[in-house]
Amino acid sequence: MQRALREARAAAERGEVPVGAVIIGPDGTVLATAGNRTETDRDPTAHAEMLAIRAAAAKFGAPRLVECDLYVTLEPCPMCAQAISFARLRRVYYGALDPKGGGVEHGPRIFSQPTCHHRPEIYGGIGEQEAAELLQSFFKARR
Repeated sequence: MQRALREARAAAERGEVPVGAVIIGPDGTVLATAGNRTETDRDPTAHAEMLAIRAAAAKFGAPRLVECDLYVTLEPCPMCAQAISFARLRRVYYGALDPKGGGVEHGPRIFSQPTCHHRPEIYGGIGEQEAAELLQSFFKARR
């Protein structure tokens, strides 16, 4: 999670919402790291999770990241949660809760839906305080 937090801090320095993600392969190696790039790329889908999934799939050589784990600093949104399911990630570890935009513990709770193809193991609250403080200070500076 520390690596994901570093990616989140780097995203904030670029003026992006500070969210970072890391995907770890079955052998424990880092397959991909990413921070949000929605503003930089002018792409509403350039969330840290989506970018990390794309990079990890390219490196892994497969569209399904079976036995891989995702660490992300914020509860994934519904779009990212669905991509996590499609990618067949084994586990998701996330930091701060996202009551407004989350799709795992909040909102549509993607992995709880009967139509969900794959349900990863979910572990929330990892590095939650640091992730939440990073987000709060980012938005406070913009208000």
